[in-house]
Amino acid sequence: MDGILLARIHGSPECQEGVMQKRYRVTLTVAEREELRNLVRAGKAAAQKLTRARILLLADQADGGPAKSDPEIVEALGCGRASVERTRKRFVEEGFDEALSPKPSQRVFERKIDGKAEAHLIALTCGAPPEGRSRWTLRLLGDRMVALEHVPSVSYETIRRTLKKTSLSLG
Repeated sequence: MDGILLARIHGSPECQEGVMQKRYRVTLTVAEREELRNLVRAGKAAAQKLTRARILLLADQADGGPAKSDPEIVEALGCGRASVERTRKRFVEEGFDEALSPKPSQRVFERKIDGKAEAHLIALTCGAPPEGRSRWTLRLLGDRMVALEHVPSVSYETIRRTLKKTSLSLG
């Protein structure tokens, strides 16, 4: 922000309003550039991988590279600005191969139904359905599990997956 203000005050010709100096500069070797060109030319890879390859090719600031700016890459490829920035960053920090491949998810999902609750669910499913019903529904099972305080909350999809895993059916 200060650089932009100073450029306005001093009229610096090399600074434009709103354009920041790139923090992550992509400089590809000849072998890397050729590998990316072959990958894009063949077109036999995942769409995201091809997009990342195109981003790296357009962002290449080595000799012979187009050295396009982020807005130019976004417009040329029709991808998001954040995708371009993330790809540049991963190339500089983690390397060539990691920049092309998707980042593995770090998210850990907590199990809603543990072994004890699963046993209660199976017992409930094998028991008689509620009065006025001919069989259990997934939603009824979920509601009953919450009412019996086996779980604080549960979706019918979790109930379905649990029953499928144990090879039980409602019919």
